[in-house]
Amino acid sequence: MMSKLNKLIAHTFVKCTGYTYSNMARLFMRLFVGVMFMQFGIRHLVAFEQLRHTFPSMFGLHSETCLIIMIVIEIVCSLFIMVGFLTRIAVVPPALSMMAGEYYILHNLLPNVSVYGLSDTQPGYLPIMFIGIYLYILLAGPGKISLDYFISLFLISRQGKSGDEELEDV
Repeated sequence: MMSKLNKLIAHTFVKCTGYTYSNMARLFMRLFVGVMFMQFGIRHLVAFEQLRHTFPSMFGLHSETCLIIMIVIEIVCSLFIMVGFLTRIAVVPPALSMMAGEYYILHNLLPNVSVYGLSDTQPGYLPIMFIGIYLYILLAGPGKISLDYFISLFLISRQGKSGDEELEDV
């Protein structure tokens, strides 16, 4: 009985990963970027009282409003990305927020730093890294180990179609 259960689990795992490691790599990338970005949201949430007046204000919004928006983006979108729910939509707000952060760094922080003072520890590298990862996820998609894939399978099966032919590019 245990042998059949092990074979079933192994077959299901191999079937879900699409017989390749590309889906595992996409899962790893989603989990990695989700955890990394969520830690910023948790730190902002914990230090909310200290940051509410000093957080950069952008687009004519008050700094506290910008901080709340950023916390929501960092936590909610990270959760969606990690579980693979509405993944391609969920990467847009963090990517845009990182573009705004990079703009703030380049136009408000770096003009006060001399060219010789720049180093690889400057904060400008972090938003660019996140933007690159989010663009990769946007282009590559969530993979077969995601809620998006399983919801798509469910919706396709309700229409009486085969998931293999409909979802070969996921």
